Amino acid sequence: MNIAVVGTGYVGLVSGTCFAETGHNVLCIDIDKKKVQELNNGIIPIYEPGLKTIFDRCVKADRLSFDTDLSKAVDHAAVIFLALPTPPDEDGSADLKYILGVAEELSKMITRYTVVVDKSTVPVGTAEKVEAALSQYLSPELFDVVSNPEFLREGAAVNDFLKPDRIVIGARTEKAKNVMADLYKPFVRQGNPIFMMDQRSAEMTKYAANSYLATRISFMNEIANLCDYTGANVDMVRLGMGSDGRIGKRFLFPGVGYGGSCFPKDVQALAKTAEDHNYDFKILTAVMEVNGRQKLKAFGKLQELYGPNLKNKTIGIWGLAFKPNTDDIREAPALYLIQDLLNQGASIKCYDPEAMSNVKDYFGDKIQYCTSYTQAATDIDALVIMTEWSVFRNPDFDHLKQEIRDQIIFDGRNLYSPQEMKERGFHYYSIGRP
Repeated sequence: MNIAVVGTGYVGLVSGTCFAETGHNVLCIDIDKKKVQELNNGIIPIYEPGLKTIFDRCVKADRLSFDTDLSKAVDHAAVIFLALPTPPDEDGSADLKYILGVAEELSKMITRYTVVVDKSTVPVGTAEKVEAALSQYLSPELFDVVSNPEFLREGAAVNDFLKPDRIVIGARTEKAKNVMADLYKPFVRQGNPIFMMDQRSAEMTKYAANSYLATRISFMNEIANLCDYTGANVDMVRLGMGSDGRIGKRFLFPGVGYGGSCFPKDVQALAKTAEDHNYDFKILTAVMEVNGRQKLKAFGKLQELYGPNLKNKTIGIWGLAFKPNTDDIREAPALYLIQDLLNQGASIKCYDPEAMSNVKDYFGDKIQYCTSYTQAATDIDALVIMTEWSVFRNPDFDHLKQEIRDQIIFDGRNLYSPQEMKERGFHYYSIGRP
C-alpha cells in the first residue's frame, strides 16, 4: 500500500518507518526543509532504540522517503496519516491549527478516494472538525476520516508499533474500516485485537489510557509520600499491591513525577474537555496537582538540608530525559530542578547518556555538561538522580564517597538499597523508604 505521513516528529517518524518495515511504500512530509534534508541524508532527529537500524534499511530499499511538498503525498498515497503537533493552549486545550490547516490544504488537492487518518492525540470531536475542513472543497465520497491513536512508549516505540497490544480504529464507513484492517494486518498476526469503533470513542480511548496511567503514577507517589511520614517502606507496599491480579505490577514505581510529551499534555487536555462539558473531573485535577508537587521533591530536600540559599553549593545531576532510553526532555522533572537550583544560585554539573544536547539548547552555558556520570559526580556537594538509566545502577561508590563532599545522595528513582547506602556511609534519601 502507498502511505503518506504528514509530520516527522516522534509519532510520524516512528509510524512511517515501521509501516515501511512491513513492506508499505511510505512518503513522509514535513515543512521543515532542513529536517527533511537531514532525513534524506540518513540523519534522524530523535533517539529511539532500534529506530535507526530499520530506518536505514527502509531508505536503502526505497520504501521510505521524505519531502516538503504536500501535493506529492496526495499523488502518492491511498492513506494519509496526520501526525502533527497538538500543543496545549494557555487554557489547557489541544491546539488543532496544524491538523485543521493541513486538512484544509488537502481538501484542495485530493482527486480520488483517500483515507485521512488522525494519528496525533486529539480531543474528542476532532475527526468531525477534520471532516468539515475536508468538506470545504471535497465531496463526501472522495474521503473518509479515521481516528487511529498511537500507544507508543518512548524508549520502546519500535517494538510497540511492530507488536502492538491492540490497534484502535475509529471510523464511520465499512470502506474505511476495511482499508485500515488491511493496512494493519501484518502487525496483528499473533492475534492481538483490532478494535473498530466510532471516532469519538477512539479519541477518548487514547486520553483515557494515558490519564489512567498518569493517575497510577501520581497515586503511587502519594503513597510514597505518606510512607515517608508513617515509616512504611513503599517498596514493600508496591510488591504487596502489584501481586493483586486486579491491580498488576506496572506503573507502581514512585519517583519525582511524570513528564514527556504525552502524560502532561493529555491529562491537561482531558481535564479541559471535561470543563468544556461542565463536568468536574476531580481525579484529573488531583493528578496534575500531585505531579506538580512531586517534581519539586528533590529541590525541597536540598533546601531542607542546606537552607534556602544554595549559592555556594555545587549539585551533580544524573539523568535529564524524562525517562530512560530517550532524549526527550519535554516536561522532564530534571528541568524543574535545574531551574530552581539556578534561581537559588547553585552551580550544576549534569550528565545524561542521550539528552545532553537538548538540555544545552534549553539552558545554554548556565550549567556544566559532563562527558560521563563519573565526571558529573566529581567535586560536588550533593548528587541527585533524576532518571533511571541503567548506567547509573552500579556506579563506583568509592569514587562517589571521595568526590561528594557532603556524602549526600538524593535518589529520585529509588535505584539503591537504603541499608547498603547507609553501610557505605552516605546520607541517602529516596522516595517513600526509611
